[in-house]
Amino acid sequence: MKHSDYLIIGSGVAGLTFAIKIAEKFPLKMVTIVTKSNEDESNTKYAQGGIAVVLNKIDDNFRKHIEDTLICGDGLCNKEVVEMVVTDGPKRLKELIDWGAKFDQNNEGAFDLGREGGHSNNRIVHHKDQTGYEIERAILKQAHRQNNIKIFDFHFALELISENNCCYGAYVLNEKTSEISIFQADFTLLATGGIGQVYGHTTNPSIATGDGIAMANRIMATTKEMEFIQFHPTALYNKSFTSTFLISEAVRGFGGYLRTKDGERFMMNYDKRGDLASRDIVSQSIDIELKKSGDECVYLDCTHLNILSFTQHFPLIYSSCKAIGIDIEKQWIPVLPAQHYLCGGISVNTNGQTSVNNLFACGECSRTGLHGANRLASNSLLEALVFSNRIYNYLASLPLLERTKSKVFPKWKDCNSENVDQTIVIKMKTQLQILMQKKIGIVRNDSDLIEAKKQIESWNAECINIQKKYRVTKEFYELRNMIEVALLIVRGSIERNENRGGFMKVNTLKTANSD
Repeated sequence: MKHSDYLIIGSGVAGLTFAIKIAEKFPLKMVTIVTKSNEDESNTKYAQGGIAVVLNKIDDNFRKHIEDTLICGDGLCNKEVVEMVVTDGPKRLKELIDWGAKFDQNNEGAFDLGREGGHSNNRIVHHKDQTGYEIERAILKQAHRQNNIKIFDFHFALELISENNCCYGAYVLNEKTSEISIFQADFTLLATGGIGQVYGHTTNPSIATGDGIAMANRIMATTKEMEFIQFHPTALYNKSFTSTFLISEAVRGFGGYLRTKDGERFMMNYDKRGDLASRDIVSQSIDIELKKSGDECVYLDCTHLNILSFTQHFPLIYSSCKAIGIDIEKQWIPVLPAQHYLCGGISVNTNGQTSVNNLFACGECSRTGLHGANRLASNSLLEALVFSNRIYNYLASLPLLERTKSKVFPKWKDCNSENVDQTIVIKMKTQLQILMQKKIGIVRNDSDLIEAKKQIESWNAECINIQKKYRVTKEFYELRNMIEVALLIVRGSIERNENRGGFMKVNTLKTANSD
């Protein structure tokens, strides 16, 4: 058994910023981070756009950012939370800069503020089109400076340990040795990121399997608004259900146009903001266009833009397109909506506390009330920074009590020394991803949802039986987590009958009196 004062599951911006602050505050306390891949592999790393923060007080102000967030959230944001996050943004950005994160500046030496869909002003602080990568680099370097932070990479958290609605840590699988250990802690923070692999056609990396949400759900922590899945409108089109490359929303903010195959700029038919409408509107509009035309994708036209300026702002996008034969100076980029972000998650208060004592959640796995029915672009990194600071302030203010004697929990016992057949895991995972894409996508209906629910419940029962017969592996547990998350999404979708933000359902169930 390993004991620490603070256990953090996940090594993205949410977990690392909390770890740095609490470690600096209490140099004699032990901070443990477990992460299931390399220490720098997280959803944070793949964030292209940036951080939405009000810096230019001449043209912009907090009120405008708050209003943009509330409009995008379509009436379901917690206004107090929105105000708290937006107004705290500049301080949190300064901390990142103090830790060594570098952001683009213009010729006058001021921040080169970008603009994305749903924003009324340029307020996106960015580092080229690799902002997340730069933030992850800076905060990891800062974390390594703290002697009381220990990072266990390639360690996969299987289950939270709880008793009487209190969390005491987690059972953790060492992926290299297959040993399962108890990581006990006074306080546990879930910072496990998103759920993209549940859909397969996603902008998320392969690690985004909803682990924290599934673990929290299994110890009865409250989850909320899991039906609000944000689809990014402009993922690079590919024919297979795989993680796909993101064409940042900032490209449209830079002047890119969405077009049909025939060249029509269709977005003004749906929203007066045109190409800069919020993500839910753009994704739903593309979905309608594709169903009308039968085409497989729409296109992002950047051929009219200054190519030198474009490559300076979006070097990764330019090089990635070029690598697959797309010359954006002459050709349109084929794009299609793909799962991008979960707006719901583990329900927390303004201090990041879940409904389970001593368990906290931060980042995409949490539901704070900021996003409502649809996340405003580049508000996610901001949310993670603000809430990790809120959790730190709360825990730092608690009375310093002597640690109570460690509770004794049973060791993990596998039912068998034999691993489950990997082909079974791969097959079920692929079937789940296809089902979610087809029946729980941008536009849903009750008939599909009810059918999907039965199938997912069947897979869930099958997973429980498999675990009784075989040894636990990371791949199997990821599948189990994905299925549990899918069940939360489909149940929330069935229960919600009002279309809001990123949620759209067309009721197709036949009544007794229908023909």
